[in-house]
Amino acid sequence: MKQQGRILIIDDDEDILAAGKLLLKRHFTQVTACSTPESIEQLMADDHYDAILLDMNFGPGESSGEQGFHWLGVIKRVDPQAVVIMITAHGGVNVAVEAMKLGATDYVAKPWENEKLVATLSAAVQLGRSRTEASELRERNKVLAEVSASSSDQLILGNSPAMQDVQSLIDRAAPTDANVLVLGENGTGKELVARALHQRSKRADQVFLSVDLGALSETLFESELFGHKKGAFTGAKEDRVGRFQAASGGTLFLDEIGNLPMHLQAKLLTVLEQREVVPLGANKPIPFDVRIITATNLPLAKLQDESVFRQDLLFRLNTVAIDLPPLRGRGDDIRLIAEHYVRQYTQKYQKRLKPISQSALTAMLQYAWPGNIRALRHATERAVILSESDEYVAQDFQLRPDADAGRPAAENGEPKELNLEKLELQAIRTALKKHRYNISHAAKELGLTRAALYRRMEKHGL
Repeated sequence: MKQQGRILIIDDDEDILAAGKLLLKRHFTQVTACSTPESIEQLMADDHYDAILLDMNFGPGESSGEQGFHWLGVIKRVDPQAVVIMITAHGGVNVAVEAMKLGATDYVAKPWENEKLVATLSAAVQLGRSRTEASELRERNKVLAEVSASSSDQLILGNSPAMQDVQSLIDRAAPTDANVLVLGENGTGKELVARALHQRSKRADQVFLSVDLGALSETLFESELFGHKKGAFTGAKEDRVGRFQAASGGTLFLDEIGNLPMHLQAKLLTVLEQREVVPLGANKPIPFDVRIITATNLPLAKLQDESVFRQDLLFRLNTVAIDLPPLRGRGDDIRLIAEHYVRQYTQKYQKRLKPISQSALTAMLQYAWPGNIRALRHATERAVILSESDEYVAQDFQLRPDADAGRPAAENGEPKELNLEKLELQAIRTALKKHRYNISHAAKELGLTRAALYRRMEKHGL
């Protein structure tokens, strides 16, 4: 069966071209022969070749290899990723080795052995495809990074003194490769800070990969982060690249690091110390080059409790700490953020742009915002959809008191209120307050997934 691959042979000896094409077309899907190296640039402009066979000498009496060096340079100038195999006479091995120093991948001596030539080109085709795929992946990552950086959803909004301090820390920490720990309640924008650090760093044109450790089961921790080999465990039907390898060259964001059990903290610490991972089922360690940014909704004082978090791991993660303030402490920013989302959702739902009334702004300033910016975004979206007046009024945002007032009281062990919607709201509020708005812990107590809890919080305006 033919191997998928495009081969270009360049040699001024017609007999060599005919023999090479006759042999190789039985093994590869496309073989092009060229006797005039001056045609190289046009051929490469018209088609892409997975491997190129290039003679070292053109014309009678030539044996220095200078012509091969010249045309090798032309090929590399047209396509720096091109895989070039040099063709040389037995006495020209030293010249071919010199060509490899200039960018050639390998060489074959003529008269060649058919099996060796086919094997050499098969390896070259695989290398060429790998280079092409890697180049395409880099370009895709670059485009994705540019799109991500320009997205309005990625803006860190706010001019309050607290947010000016945050922006200053981002600007100073971003150009370095220092590990950063982002602290803050749920919904304060920790991932936005992580993305801003990446976008303003030297790794901005590389991948940014986010991992929610709170949603990662203990049994999948090593497989997801470090990777696995086929057959490493039941269900491992193929090799899988871990997140550390996938993010190599870029930034790896580990969210909800505070939820990681102690024994998994130890495994993470080992990987960060050694800067290499061993996939499950493998014996050989694989080095990686990533910048680590972590985030948690636990306060720093809680992380400094040795019964909760390993202090040697905290030391590695906490080179720079950025503490995000809750929205209730950023009154100066609420109007700015609300107006931003009004514009965004007005455009999305094709509504008429209109102002936010003073009564609505007053209600926003008095509200505790337990869900922080995420809750304000959802409230604004609802207002844009539901509002019927010439301006947005307080009722449009459906802000419910954060206090427990109105909670149905119990009598003789039975609740007075049996409305399922209200009981669900009560249960969610109770779980969130109990776990200080830690979504993973609250969801676990309620018997829900994080995604299901987020949906219910959005439904109830939490």
